[in-house]
Amino acid sequence: MELGSSTISLQHRLRLFMALSRTPHGLLDMAAPALAAILLLGSIPPVSVIVLGLITTFAGYTAVYALNDVVDYGSDRRRFQECGIKCADGDLDAIYARQPMAQGLVGFWEGVAWTVAWGTVALLGAWLLNPACAVIFILGCIAEAVYCLMLRLSWMRVLVSGGVKTAGGLAAIYAVAPNSSASFMIGFFLWFFFWEVGGQTVPNDWSDLEDDMRIGAETVPMRFGALGSARIIICSLVMAVVMSIVLFWLTPAHLGAIYVAAAVPVGIFLLLVPAWRLYTGRSAALASALFNRASYYPLAMFIVIFVSTVV
Repeated sequence: MELGSSTISLQHRLRLFMALSRTPHGLLDMAAPALAAILLLGSIPPVSVIVLGLITTFAGYTAVYALNDVVDYGSDRRRFQECGIKCADGDLDAIYARQPMAQGLVGFWEGVAWTVAWGTVALLGAWLLNPACAVIFILGCIAEAVYCLMLRLSWMRVLVSGGVKTAGGLAAIYAVAPNSSASFMIGFFLWFFFWEVGGQTVPNDWSDLEDDMRIGAETVPMRFGALGSARIIICSLVMAVVMSIVLFWLTPAHLGAIYVAAAVPVGIFLLLVPAWRLYTGRSAALASALFNRASYYPLAMFIVIFVSTVV
């Protein structure tokens, strides 16, 4: 009985740390570096690169998501004390628990140790892939911290967030082809930048609007209101879908006709349809629904690119 209780306790603790790192969301995000590598090479990378890349990518996303809660610890605690923890039903980022450090379920220094440990693994793996990847990881961590610290300073933090989400894909490009063209790099950056802004950051801030008002946060919904935010989301996601097509001509890989046939419908279903529903309905629930559906976009596009180039 004691052994069984210890096992359950260990599993519970592990789930809390996975909640700190938003592991379900991080696993979806891992599709971005994978699709970047295949989109550039037009084939599957060597096995050694795949294995090291998977370990490094998992460690990197685990560390960066945890870093968000470490840097935001003070703000999250204040939000929890003044607003409580909002209902997590249907929230992809709260499958196990929402903000476990703010709730006191994970200690602050435990969170720091978890972040540093995974960050060290990610940094070592990135260096082995290509020292440039390690530099990108460090810059991504710095940018994530800046994004968090700008919570009550400026709504333009959304631009920083857009840059952070491109880091994984850019690092993967340097890992497999350090001398790739500038046009491809810029095109890929803009693709994921607009996806992050319109499909992740602004909808997530919208769903947190009531809490942000109480703590004096500066976000796009706070600054531009419902209509302005909805327009920013629509424009950003249209640009993301457009860039997914532009990359057809920028990538050195030979994409099949299936890419052109599938990329736009995937973008419409996962991005534009829920964005339009949010534009017409303008509710926190619809913002959360857009965030959740858009989170599957990298994985869906990975499948499209894999089938287009490899199968």
